[in-house]
Amino acid sequence: MKIDRLTTYLQRVGDRPRVLLRITTDDGIDGWAEIYNHGPDLAYPAIIDFIADQVSGIDASRVAFVNQLLHQSARFPQGALGLAAVAAVDHALWDIAAKAVGVPVYQLLGGSVRDRVRVYAGLYSAPDVRELRDRTAELNATLGVDAFKLSPYRRDLHRSRFGLVARELGDWFADIRAEHPDEWEFAFDAHGCLWEPR
Repeated sequence: MKIDRLTTYLQRVGDRPRVLLRITTDDGIDGWAEIYNHGPDLAYPAIIDFIADQVSGIDASRVAFVNQLLHQSARFPQGALGLAAVAAVDHALWDIAAKAVGVPVYQLLGGSVRDRVRVYAGLYSAPDVRELRDRTAELNATLGVDAFKLSPYRRDLHRSRFGLVARELGDWFADIRAEHPDEWEFAFDAHGCLWEPR
């Protein structure tokens, strides 16, 4: 069960890029993973081709070995793109390992801990609280969702004083809380953009 091929698939879901990775073994088992991405997605096929040269022919069940090889063989520490690609290789190899023995991945990682997982809906483009309230109410009525993740910024945080950004963020979330049931949960995705106050 040796690693034979790594293939990337570029796609868009709405306005968000998605990159999938498929690793195929010489005996025909496919492992799949999503490469986390919200940036230069066209770079991933070249990165995966580079990784393929390093891992082709290695036993696909040696997940930890491949992970260490990819981290330790880099001359310099990998940045966000490299780390995301290596993580996807790791996930796809776990998928292969589980398929090879006919069990779900979680069985290889120590078994299940719970039988339910709470999910949230990501809502990133609601411009105001009323529209957000309408969208959350619809998702709750149709799917039973009562947890939501939002993009919190009301202004361009790169061109604004952080104190203004933070105050608007707090005011917006206070308005959201006032318009929704107390038992519903809201989180915000800072998108890696929380800076020091200036």
